[in-house]
Amino acid sequence: MPNIEETVLQSDSSEAEGEVQKPKTPGQSQENKSFCSDSHRPECQPEVLSVTELIETIKEVSKLSIAHEIVVNKDFYMEESVLPPNSLEGRFVDTVYKAFWDHLKEQLLSTPPDFTCALKLLKEVKEILLSLLLPRQNRLRNEVEEALDMDLLKQEAEHGALDVPHLSNYILNLMALLCAPARDEAVRKLKSITDPVQLLRGIFHVLGLMKMDMVNYTIRSLRPYLKEHSVQYERAKFQELLDRQPNLLECTTKWLTKAAADITPPSSSSPDSPGSSTMACALPNWAADNSELPSPTMVLYQGYLNLLLSDSDKEEFPETLLMDRIRLQEMESQLRQLTILTSVLLVARSFSGNVLFNSPEFVDKLKCITKALTEEFNSRPEEAMLSVSEQVSLEIQQGLKSMGLSALSSKNTASLTGQLQNIAKKENRVRTIIDQRIRLFLKCCLVRGMQESLLDFPGGLILIKGELADLGWKFVNLMRHNQQV
Repeated sequence: MPNIEETVLQSDSSEAEGEVQKPKTPGQSQENKSFCSDSHRPECQPEVLSVTELIETIKEVSKLSIAHEIVVNKDFYMEESVLPPNSLEGRFVDTVYKAFWDHLKEQLLSTPPDFTCALKLLKEVKEILLSLLLPRQNRLRNEVEEALDMDLLKQEAEHGALDVPHLSNYILNLMALLCAPARDEAVRKLKSITDPVQLLRGIFHVLGLMKMDMVNYTIRSLRPYLKEHSVQYERAKFQELLDRQPNLLECTTKWLTKAAADITPPSSSSPDSPGSSTMACALPNWAADNSELPSPTMVLYQGYLNLLLSDSDKEEFPETLLMDRIRLQEMESQLRQLTILTSVLLVARSFSGNVLFNSPEFVDKLKCITKALTEEFNSRPEEAMLSVSEQVSLEIQQGLKSMGLSALSSKNTASLTGQLQNIAKKENRVRTIIDQRIRLFLKCCLVRGMQESLLDFPGGLILIKGELADLGWKFVNLMRHNQQV
């Protein structure tokens, strides 16, 4: 039976792949967190603020959170909010909207027609259209002001001379001119609607989408400027919050104090902590002797790693990083998934040899299978690994057969499934080693930089080099930005 522990501990330098290019950060919709409301423990609670101070603080946090999100998440964008149809809030909104549009219909069908609500809606349409214009579009702005002159329209309505079809046609033509190409079809569909109430309802819906498009265009336009000035902006805004709440950094202080304790060298009489020799040989020596205190930079790096490698739901979270809490939780989840995935791949390779694993298609197939079957690993580890062991064993047998190689014996098959199922245990030796190596790699990425760390990639992790590099880039870029702030 293959000795999987020896396999994991061996260097895989002969399998080194080419340089991994810097990946793109996937889009994600982040939930803004308030510095005032995120800490639940009494010792992390700031002093009680007045209502006015609280409102001002929330406003500043909101501005800071949005600017930070635009800078660190290049795929950040605003999207239409859709309420669940069967939710209480969704039913309430639908009921109110239906009552409003029914009332509008009654007014327009009355004799003579009542244009009170219609004029209010036209005024809103005008304001939205004007908001979609760029500052330099003065001629078009004057044209809209003239065509949708509310005083004139009110007089026409009072004398029964309001030309609704003409107004609708003008608005739709203007929307077609201003909308993004993605909205062309929606505007064309509006032109086929004859019922005035349905038409107004459709116009407001499409205008809402066009406003969202304009917001996203503005975000893309502002991003280069924000990137250039974001560090100074975030630092200044956070200083304003700190001036209002002098005790704001209590959890940050505890976080850094713990990080400093984690890397403070033990006295010569104290035994080395587990794994310390491994870390020492792989990272540059930040202290010439054990009598020196760790540098502030190394304390900060250790603090970042502690956030990524610990259960952030239960830990006191530093106030300076609350805006990235969800992002770090997602990275923490990816790290756990990579640990399980690598453990499965290495166990499988130790039984099937390099013949199958020299095929990128076979490796990718095992990755997809493992990722799909371990989605519920946190809640049901034993069940997940039972499914993984059965499916991976089957894939190996089929792969060996397709290449004309001998199938695994019943004894080796039983050993393979047993070792795969054993990965469900936290103390599993393979899983522990892989976890340590991933942690070491991420620390090297912070200390030595991504390019150098990718050139000196850890043995045993080659099979997930692309995925781990992607996680490393995201983690390092995020932490570098926060370090500068």
